[in-house]
Amino acid sequence: MKKQNIAILFGGRSSEYGVSLSSAHGVITHLDPERYVPILIGITSQGDWYHYTGPVNAIPEDTWQKGPCFPAMVSPRREDHALLVFREEGVETIPLDAAFPILHGKNGEDGTVQGLFQLFGIPVVGCGVLASALCMDKARAHRLVQAAGIPVPASLVLRRGEEDQAADLGGSLGFPLFVKPVKAGSSYGITMVTAPDQLADAVKLALTYDDEVILEERISGFETGCAVLGNHVLTVGEVDEIELSDGFFDFTEKYTLKTSAIHVPARISAQKAQEIKTAARTIYRTLGCQGFARVDLFVEPAGRVLFNEVNTIPGFTSHSRYPNMMKAAGLPLEEVLTRIIELAVQE
Repeated sequence: MKKQNIAILFGGRSSEYGVSLSSAHGVITHLDPERYVPILIGITSQGDWYHYTGPVNAIPEDTWQKGPCFPAMVSPRREDHALLVFREEGVETIPLDAAFPILHGKNGEDGTVQGLFQLFGIPVVGCGVLASALCMDKARAHRLVQAAGIPVPASLVLRRGEEDQAADLGGSLGFPLFVKPVKAGSSYGITMVTAPDQLADAVKLALTYDDEVILEERISGFETGCAVLGNHVLTVGEVDEIELSDGFFDFTEKYTLKTSAIHVPARISAQKAQEIKTAARTIYRTLGCQGFARVDLFVEPAGRVLFNEVNTIPGFTSHSRYPNMMKAAGLPLEEVLTRIIELAVQE
């Protein structure tokens, strides 16, 4: 069987640049070498694209830019389906069977890169333009999911220039509440606000990541998630549960688990787990997801399940939730990657 060339994109112009490097390393080292040839495309934090051919371990260490790497771009000729690499001796053309963006956050997870590859006819692994953009936008995703019959936390949106309205909006929601950038990931820019005098600083922080801020009620209970895989027929991993000792699941806790723990499967009844999986499928379909995504939800003490958000390119590090939920369901990461790549190529 002829091996397929899969472009693996990592880095990017995003606050989640470093997370992307770790996730990309996890993907590259678990690709089936009998089926795929990874074509590594590193994107600097300034947005420059390079074809990287050095050691894989230099990627999570963020030393990959030392090379060897050469400027690169996707061929603008739709019939090429290729990467153009600008070497000293001339332009090299590398055919691509699919593109796999491992880019978290803006300029990668929000539909921008997906649209680029779609424009040139190269299959993209994972969600397409519309689903990527919708899932990145917490406020608009909540409206659609709520319209599909799934509860969401009460929230209000504040735009840049409307900072003076924060006190009134916060008062109408009550405290504690969360202040979040509408479009950001990995808990960047999120603050749990327990009193009105904390609002101004929280809004200011969130506005450094986006032009819109969402003020959202704090849900008691715990956060849970579902790893979903598929286009038409969906496979759902085991439900997980985030156990917090204090505060919320911020960036530090997500990537170090210093004081928190993740239980897979979640410590809930089989009936509740099934309810969460059903909700996750509905959300996945409502937002037009395909390939794979992680659907995050809240479970209140009384048992009500509410939608939190969808990560269309969840982490693929050794302690990331998506691969661990799939592993608990009997699908090792190698098989997960093969399935989602084949879904893209077949479509």
